[in-house]
Amino acid sequence: QELSKRGLGENIDLRIMQLPVVYQKAKEQVCKIWTTLQPLLTVHVGLASSTTAFIILEQCGKNKGYQERDACGFHPEGACCVLDGPEKIESTINMKTLWKKVSVEGIDIILSRDAGRYICDYTYYTSLYYGKGRAAFIHVPPLSESVTAEFLGKALQTIILAMLEQCGEQRE
Repeated sequence: QELSKRGLGENIDLRIMQLPVVYQKAKEQVCKIWTTLQPLLTVHVGLASSTTAFIILEQCGKNKGYQERDACGFHPEGACCVLDGPEKIESTINMKTLWKKVSVEGIDIILSRDAGRYICDYTYYTSLYYGKGRAAFIHVPPLSESVTAEFLGKALQTIILAMLEQCGEQRE
């Protein structure tokens, strides 16, 4: 919500949606994003409740291993995102390059290759699949005294602008 107040600049059409913690509904919304909006890049942001001091840039999504039940008590058929989909899909955004280039004062940014086999990773893989790799995922810590909504909005703005810059370099 804070990012929607800040925006990403005049020429960038920012759309913010909240996805449900339900596999099937999240998948339907991600498919709808790619078929109707056809964005240059989709950036997903998820809560990493296990961390209080990091922003985590996720490089890839995994297709299998979704045994944990969602908010409605279900898990995906075959415990996977896309039947017959590749085992993993890498983002076209090079998170390592991004990580080296971007810094946010007051919080560490780390890299990950495992978004955790729940709704976050499921959504990410689905978006990478339908967006042909043009998706990114950022895990953020919960809000606290040191990580305020304003702080997180500014951090996300900085990171996403760097991602969009990388997209522009890829298109040239």
